[in-house]
Amino acid sequence: MQKAVAVLDIGKSNAKLALLDLDTREILAIRTRRNTVRPGPPYPHFDVDGIWDWFLEGLAEFSREAEITAISTTTHGAAIAVLGEDGLALPVLDYEHPGPDEFADDYRSARGDFAEILSPDLPGGLNAGRQLFWLARRFPAEFAKAKAIVPYPQYWVWRLTGKRVAEATSFGAHSDLWNGRDQTYSRLADEQGWTALFPPRLAAWDRVGPVLPEIAERTGLSPECRVVAGIHDSNASLLPHILARPLPFTVISTGTWMISFAAGGSLDHLHPERGGLAYADAFARPVPSAMSMAGREFEILTEGKAAEPSEADTRSVIERRVMALPGFVAGNGPFGRRKGSWSIDPATLPPGERTAAASLYVALVAETCLTLTGAQGPVLIEGPFAKNRLFLSALAALVDRPVIGRPDATGTTEGAALLADGPDHPHAAAPDPAPAEPLGGDFAAYAALWKKLAES
Repeated sequence: MQKAVAVLDIGKSNAKLALLDLDTREILAIRTRRNTVRPGPPYPHFDVDGIWDWFLEGLAEFSREAEITAISTTTHGAAIAVLGEDGLALPVLDYEHPGPDEFADDYRSARGDFAEILSPDLPGGLNAGRQLFWLARRFPAEFAKAKAIVPYPQYWVWRLTGKRVAEATSFGAHSDLWNGRDQTYSRLADEQGWTALFPPRLAAWDRVGPVLPEIAERTGLSPECRVVAGIHDSNASLLPHILARPLPFTVISTGTWMISFAAGGSLDHLHPERGGLAYADAFARPVPSAMSMAGREFEILTEGKAAEPSEADTRSVIERRVMALPGFVAGNGPFGRRKGSWSIDPATLPPGERTAAASLYVALVAETCLTLTGAQGPVLIEGPFAKNRLFLSALAALVDRPVIGRPDATGTTEGAALLADGPDHPHAAAPDPAPAEPLGGDFAAYAALWKKLAES
């Protein structure tokens, strides 16, 4: 029977379970579902039990098709689980909930300097430290029952194995809980007493244990099926490139969020008020980065009805200077303090022109993020925007170096699957598609005007 690795990949919008050939990393099967948020009580939270049942059903289905020898978990950041004696002491908070802002002023006094934590001050629950600070004060009785605090990928590891572990990449994802330069926990985490609740830290590829016997029985998995420690999703996209490419290079991981990783870049010029931060890679090393909710903005700009723009659509948008000016999700990215607007009423635009304007908008935001991180080398696009030809062409014109879309859209899953082997296994990067052709015409003048207006 074919040997395989199963990857649970939970993004903010969707959850995916993928089955990959253990040797070739070919995707054999995929199941997806919406990542729903339950409204409460006590606050909006992720439907972990719904995901769990769906996950086990998928493992049972996949185990009839292949011998699953390993399971890897990867999730979005800004989610953290407070575990009690036998389960969650509190539901896993949806980070878009504004509740943590209740104690924002007190939290800012406690969180530490950007130079230490390399994490911007973000609204709602986007800083995991702000979540914990709020939960401890708003729900003190429940929080007092905490026996462990684990990042979201390791929550699923705990459900699979019964073992509580931690790993650096989620702690290093704008959590305020991580000192990126020293590769250890932050002063905030120490002073709040949370460090004592963080379980032993492993590397992302370390074996945590076999699946629990009851899970093996329910799913048909081998009792020896091993579970690795897991990884933050954007770092999973970065991992294959770190293992196979020379520095410097840039990876832009796209989805609801657009995360730009300037591998080999400098930490010295990051702007915390413009989405600048450093992530921790799978080796716990800091990576200069920028984050923007550009995928969500694209959905807003197209009203969720994106259409493939024709050359005429693109030409019309550029020549008429039809522009979406940032930003359309408050409080994040390089333009988070600016209120977005259109140059004309977007309702008057046909779908192709509206999508063209939205694609150019995301490219211009992406180029801004690359500039802020001092990114160099080829730019590799992972995720949904790797299939957006206008975005790729516009970005190629803006950065004047190779922009390569990797349209298999499996960057996160592929990276998480590599954890089954560990970093010492030979990893040859899949051949890159041809770089995008830079967008010509009058786009340079369009971009110059957009930047002038966006920075005003």
